[in-house]
Amino acid sequence: MQNNRTSQNKTFALTKIMKSKAFSAFTSALLAIILGLLIGFLVMVIAGPEKAVLGFRTVLTGGFKKLGNVFYYATPIMMTGLAVGFAFKMGLFNIGASGQYTMGMFFALYAGFMWKLPVGIHWIVCVLAGMVGGMLWGLIPGIFKALLNVNEVITSIMFNYIGMYLVDMLIQQNATMYVATTTRTAYLPVSSQLPSLGVRNSNVNISIFIAIAIAIILFIILHMTTFGYELKATGYNKHASKYAGMNGTRNIILTMAMAGGLAGLGGAFYILAPATIPGSSMTYEPINIIAANGFNGIAVALLGNSSPIGIIFSSIFISHIQRGGTLTSLYGYKPEIIDIVIAIIIYFSAFSMLMKTAVGSYLKRSYSRRHTETERKEEADIPNPSELKDEVDIPSAVDAPPDTKKDTVRATKTEEKDAVNVTEDIKLETLQEENTAVNNLKAGEEEV
Repeated sequence: MQNNRTSQNKTFALTKIMKSKAFSAFTSALLAIILGLLIGFLVMVIAGPEKAVLGFRTVLTGGFKKLGNVFYYATPIMMTGLAVGFAFKMGLFNIGASGQYTMGMFFALYAGFMWKLPVGIHWIVCVLAGMVGGMLWGLIPGIFKALLNVNEVITSIMFNYIGMYLVDMLIQQNATMYVATTTRTAYLPVSSQLPSLGVRNSNVNISIFIAIAIAIILFIILHMTTFGYELKATGYNKHASKYAGMNGTRNIILTMAMAGGLAGLGGAFYILAPATIPGSSMTYEPINIIAANGFNGIAVALLGNSSPIGIIFSSIFISHIQRGGTLTSLYGYKPEIIDIVIAIIIYFSAFSMLMKTAVGSYLKRSYSRRHTETERKEEADIPNPSELKDEVDIPSAVDAPPDTKKDTVRATKTEEKDAVNVTEDIKLETLQEENTAVNNLKAGEEEV
């Protein structure tokens, strides 16, 4: 009996896990990753079958040789992924993360070059400046969406290009920031650079911990605060949330501003990182190209199901295979092969709902089938009561001791005597009633 209860509790727990949104999101992301990697391997086989296995193994394991850089490059795409995923929760598609990322990077550069501040404060001010720059660039599409109902996808794409060209122009016109001979920005002052974690030959710095902390804070805001509830409710159904008294206009503007600030932090974290060569820093080259980290954030958000916690792991995974992809050139493959893998993962992640339904239903069917077979086996192992009769000695009156037999006989005789006495009493009462009725009848006749 106890074993049956234990199995039922386990069944209930597993069923509850399989029906949860987190489990379905994980299975869909895992399937998208597997399919993306398999198709990437096929592309490598077509491009060069001789070293396809070695190249594919490098894609999978190459990142472990550069763990510091894996976390460094994961930080900006984690922030742009949070920018896209946070807006998704509101029902908005923030495709303008690239422009917000670039604007945040410019504000951080400007604060680093133009403001002379103490060592312990300068880098903090640069990070905050990057966040402000991204917020301003996300605020404008939010205002257009909230007040004029202009589609945020159109305005965000437009501001990607506006931000890129504007930043390139402003940098090239600033002699303090731009070095014409190298066509790049100058080295940032040491006081404006983020504190390094001391990993050799790596740019990894304190920003990875700040990014993870921001993701956890966003998770708390979305799931444990009234503001987060209003954002998700508005994203599910803006008409119902408006009827419930929620301010949809304010929520749209705040969401886009916060999303822009997150992307701006990604740009600041990238450009303020300390370089591996002492006395140098990361630099920016204004060549009129939209920042790829903004669009990689879309892949990170889709793969992480727009969950802040999922985005942490998806950004690290994307950065890991990117680092492995750069090493495939050792076997004659182009590093762009990893872009194909990421693009395929994005493609399959876009069909996450279909994958959730297909994979979830398959797993549920297979599990219920196994559970049914287990129950049948358990029922088959339980013996029949008729079989137990033969095996177990059940005491009976015949097998009782002699004293017990005498007591049983005496009790039976006493019960029989009592029954006879009760019957005789009933007969007497009936005769008396009949006699009384006859006497009454005779007396009535005499009176007449």
